[in-house]
Amino acid sequence: MDLDRPARRLGIDDLAACQRLAEDREWGREDRKWRFLFSVGDVYGIDDGEGELAAVTVSTPYGRDVAAISMVLVAKRYERRGLGGRIMRHAMDNTETKSFCLTATEYGRPLYERLGYRSVGLCTTYTGMGKGPSGRGVSVPAEAEDMPAVHALDTEVFGADRSRLVDGLPSFCETFHVVRDESGLRGFGGVWWNDDRAVVGPVTAQDGETALALVEEIVPAGPIRLDIDHRHPELVDWARRHGLRPASTTTVMEYGAPVANDLSRLHLPVAQALG
Repeated sequence: MDLDRPARRLGIDDLAACQRLAEDREWGREDRKWRFLFSVGDVYGIDDGEGELAAVTVSTPYGRDVAAISMVLVAKRYERRGLGGRIMRHAMDNTETKSFCLTATEYGRPLYERLGYRSVGLCTTYTGMGKGPSGRGVSVPAEAEDMPAVHALDTEVFGADRSRLVDGLPSFCETFHVVRDESGLRGFGGVWWNDDRAVVGPVTAQDGETALALVEEIVPAGPIRLDIDHRHPELVDWARRHGLRPASTTTVMEYGAPVANDLSRLHLPVAQALG
């Protein structure tokens, strides 16, 4: 097979091939997540010449400030042939941003370090069974008129304009709430389903109390997942008190200029794949 084929930009017609590659790596199909990534990011792949993908990755740029790199996958049968580095470099060369960010498994981290990425933090995934919404009714379902303020807060906290991502949140999320007071928007939070598990995130809020209130009021009953940065011990404590257990830990990494986000207000990501 010809693995020297150039990388190409993939379209939604390539979704099934991406999912087969993900299943080859035991990642699951993640249909909703893949479709959202295709809608907000740039998906690149290398064909194996036999009708399948040998490698794939996604670059999701936020203006010219930062891009999130994710879904770096190489088919098992083509391991150790330099395809991971090649598809990563292609994605970075075709993304005009000052910075890149990603979350790395222990398996993938050596590749990213060789490419020049540096570790800036840790993130642990907590999973378990949610008991359904509770709380004091602090949050309310987001309305169309809330979205300019949601966009402004997200840009301020993340340090980059994520218009396409933010505009897609109300339809992507099963539940999408905001907290308002007399001063304006205090925070927003959502939940979306990834295969058979609900992902709690994003949660962006001006303070920890508002963030915890959002989590309490949007968390569904059933299997749930929270991706918690280690710099948010209050969320780790919440997860443990509600019977969630650590499933895996990844390394948060950056390349280029430091990402100018405010982690004190960025409580939970939409997904690790999106920064």
